[in-house]
Amino acid sequence: MPVVPVNGIRLNYEETGDGEPVVMIQGTGGGRTVWQLHQVPALTAAGFRVVTFDNRGIPPTSECAEGFTLQDMVGDVAGLIERLGRGPVRVVGTSMGAFVAQELALARPDLVRQAVLMATRGRTDALRAALTRAETELHDSGTVLPPRYAAVLRALKSLSPRTLDDEAAVADWLDLFELAPPAGPGQRAQMEVSRLEDRLDAYRGIRVPCLVIAFADDLVTPPHLGREVADAIPGAAFELIGGCGHYGYLEDPAAVNKALVGFLTGPAAG
Repeated sequence: MPVVPVNGIRLNYEETGDGEPVVMIQGTGGGRTVWQLHQVPALTAAGFRVVTFDNRGIPPTSECAEGFTLQDMVGDVAGLIERLGRGPVRVVGTSMGAFVAQELALARPDLVRQAVLMATRGRTDALRAALTRAETELHDSGTVLPPRYAAVLRALKSLSPRTLDDEAAVADWLDLFELAPPAGPGQRAQMEVSRLEDRLDAYRGIRVPCLVIAFADDLVTPPHLGREVADAIPGAAFELIGGCGHYGYLEDPAAVNKALVGFLTGPAAG
């Protein structure tokens, strides 16, 4: 996996498959390998070359512990696309990664052929602002939650009732979450990026074909905030996937991959 200089940092990326490129952008604290389980196989089977990478803040990409902005992250993706000589590309982002994707579509439409925005929003409402503030204050306090307690909180916040009520499934998720390392300084900087200002009026200027995917049980970015983004972007499609929380692309990968591949190979691909 190459690590290349891009936009003033060192960025770790990987390409898989052959065909037209799809660049995938993870959310807060997520690494490129999260896409490997479900989305990369589905997209390569559909004939795409998939580019995954670790956002700034996630090693081995530069951590940038001094902090960074959403526009810095947009510049990272633009620089990677230009360095690879792949543009214009299809871009898929989830949560914070969707913020990056929609800002990239606005700022650099020459680099974006289509965009899929999962679990996204175009503003920060009162509850999401309080959540971000609470998480950053907890991190800055130096308090380390017991791993099992942190795992339970993460499950309650990120998964759907359907998954939480499945005892075998939730046991596997809790084991996975318990093994997650604590947030480092780069992830702390990513938390600040989630303090998204109201960008809905700006998104009316996006001319790239977009699909917004919302998850019905998402507490972190609830569907009505995703619908606002779809309503703001001219011609954007909106799809609501039921029985999923914030990690819907992992909870119901079949439904998510069907929507992804259908949009990226459908009429909007022209």
